[in-house]
Amino acid sequence: MTRPPRSLIVFLIAVTLARLAAAAFIPLSEDEAYYRLWAHSLQFGYYDHPPMIAWWIRAGMSIAGDTPLGVRLLPVLSSGLAGLVVFDIAGRIGANERTAVRAAMWFNATFLIGVGGFLAIPDAPNILFWALTLACLTRVGGPRGGAWWLAAGVAAGLATLSKYSALFIAPGVLLWLIAKPGGWRELRRPWPWGAVVIAAGLFAVNIAWNADHHWVTFIKQFGRAAPTAFAPSNLVWFIGGQLVLLNPYIAYFAGRGALDVWRRKAPAALDLGLVLNTGLPFIAYLLVHCLHDRAEAHWTAPLYPALAILAACAAEIVADGGYLAGARRRIAPLGLAISALALIHLAVPASDIGLSDPAQAFRGWRGLAAQAEALRLANHAGWVGAMSYGTTAELAASGEIHAPVIELRERDRYPPGDPSWSADLTKPGVVIDLDRRTLDQGLSGCFAQVTPLPPLTRGDPGKPGETYAALVVSGSRAGAGGDCDSAATRQLAR
Repeated sequence: MTRPPRSLIVFLIAVTLARLAAAAFIPLSEDEAYYRLWAHSLQFGYYDHPPMIAWWIRAGMSIAGDTPLGVRLLPVLSSGLAGLVVFDIAGRIGANERTAVRAAMWFNATFLIGVGGFLAIPDAPNILFWALTLACLTRVGGPRGGAWWLAAGVAAGLATLSKYSALFIAPGVLLWLIAKPGGWRELRRPWPWGAVVIAAGLFAVNIAWNADHHWVTFIKQFGRAAPTAFAPSNLVWFIGGQLVLLNPYIAYFAGRGALDVWRRKAPAALDLGLVLNTGLPFIAYLLVHCLHDRAEAHWTAPLYPALAILAACAAEIVADGGYLAGARRRIAPLGLAISALALIHLAVPASDIGLSDPAQAFRGWRGLAAQAEALRLANHAGWVGAMSYGTTAELAASGEIHAPVIELRERDRYPPGDPSWSADLTKPGVVIDLDRRTLDQGLSGCFAQVTPLPPLTRGDPGKPGETYAALVVSGSRAGAGGDCDSAATRQLAR
């Protein structure tokens, strides 16, 4: 494998710098603000996910401070590193340098990475560690192959500590070995099993945490796998989401590349079975899941490195001069240009087009928090509450509220070190959230007195914004530091 050419290095540095700028200027999303709370109390697991994103955020904040850039620092850097890993995998499986460079560029030209590559979400470490697992597996047939198997186990274990979807790596590797000529012989050697032991050992720290916390994360995440009603319409939305997030052109070439592998029409010099077969069990699960429940389009994020490689290799054999050759030339510029415009839009509030604009999710949180703090002081309240994790996290991240910020509905979301546990609910509080979440009937199950206040608005000054209900509550029925009793909690959750 040759070194990445200077042009690719310059490209990856440029897109990384652009994402760092976006990370610094775009406010945190609700999920990012929520994971930021985790980072202030490091553990081996949390209510929604394994711990890796919290560890990454904590590391970034130790370098760049408790700022949006600090929260997003490691995810942004990982996107750039993942581009190099994609180049490495493509070269190791037999692609020429031009194709490997194309794969790295197309990975960054997908809309999920191009627009979302700066976000501090669990997909960021999962993408990197899944790709590193594949990079290690490309080396197991060469010198020190045993050591590379063990390294693959480390990468896969770290992926499972990022997101539970990485558990599908194991059956994917098994499928790859079975489908590969002579690959099953690897299972007679100790190294693949050593990799399994290492990966399982790393994942065991999260299993132990769950065992000590009533299996809260396993129940939440694995509970989704249980089939409910038959609803195949979810499959249409899921496939449509892939076409959008992957970039329609890249999606076409990736599908073409996958079919070429299965029809044995791919160039013999390319070992595309690794990048395809390792992802098939996860894809199969998602397709089955869509038959009974919704699968979010971004769940396929860890497969994007492999899909970019499949697409780039399929595009390499397209005849010059036709429409597809023109599409091959346009993919990277078009994808990167659209992604750049989307990032500029997120960073510049003046470009918003109304309340239906997705960018509204990032707007006005600091102003809303300042209004909430003013209400808290005016009403002599000891804390500020919300009914959703997103509102709670955004208010806490604003730095405007100088009192505990607490979510009243799902207290298990917050680790013991979270400042919200210091809230004394026997004192009056101010509750801020959307109208549908702050129904008086629900809050009255938690507090003896609930007094509505004039509503607040979140958004850009001088523009229509989202309306939030504001209420003063007192006479807690839960006691200091607790949450609503179970009956009230069920009532609020409706």
